Amino acid sequence: MTQVHPLAQVDPSAELAEGVVVGPFSYVEAGVRIGKGTRLDSHVTVKTGSIVGEDNFFGQGAIIGGDPQVRGFTNPNTQLIIGDRNVIREYVTIHRAAKDGAATVIGNDNVLMAYVHIAHDCRLGNFITIANNVGFAGHCTVEDYVNMGGMSGVHQWVHIGKVAMIGGMSRIVRDAPPFMITQGHDQVHDINAVGLRRYGITSEGRMALHKSCKILYKSDLALSNALETVRREVALTDDVQYLLAFEERRYSGKNGRGDQP
Repeated sequence: MTQVHPLAQVDPSAELAEGVVVGPFSYVEAGVRIGKGTRLDSHVTVKTGSIVGEDNFFGQGAIIGGDPQVRGFTNPNTQLIIGDRNVIREYVTIHRAAKDGAATVIGNDNVLMAYVHIAHDCRLGNFITIANNVGFAGHCTVEDYVNMGGMSGVHQWVHIGKVAMIGGMSRIVRDAPPFMITQGHDQVHDINAVGLRRYGITSEGRMALHKSCKILYKSDLALSNALETVRREVALTDDVQYLLAFEERRYSGKNGRGDQP
């Protein structure tokens, strides 16, 4: 049974599935779609253009699907798409995309802690944990199983690879490689050993990534030489090849950001 608190406001054109709960002083705007079992705490705003999946939780004060913070934005025909089983805590802000027909996308099974900001056109995968007060600029991509330390800032167009760990209070202006711990100002420290074990990578696979890390990020080799050295000296597991392809794409882009046009 859908439950809307008497002090909440839901536009008649919004679609609330079975089991949705809307808490007091929350506001669901016109055209919003919310899947079954999703719960809105008090003072949550879900704005036009938002499509929300099933079994999500939105904490007090979250603002979901707001206009992008782009000068001159006048196009209302953009979207925010949120998947299933996400926990989005107090005062999180997530903005819709900036261009007609585009969408900001949040996947499944993510945890966004208090005061996280996700800007326009970002794309988040699945099983991501983002700690308090992390801010993403526009067009960022975060792959699956990433962990983000609190108080970190991420530059526009940055791509964070899968199973990466970003240390707290980091400044990330270049793509952060998969399977690695990146901390401070884009400094790669070592493999994300805890994350790799949780992800199911074998000890042999972790060793191959550790050797790759030493060659790519701890030696004085130029990238082309480092890539060739890894291919010559390290077991080329699927994960190592994924890491090498990520680095090639990163350095083919602008300012260390492979997705930036």
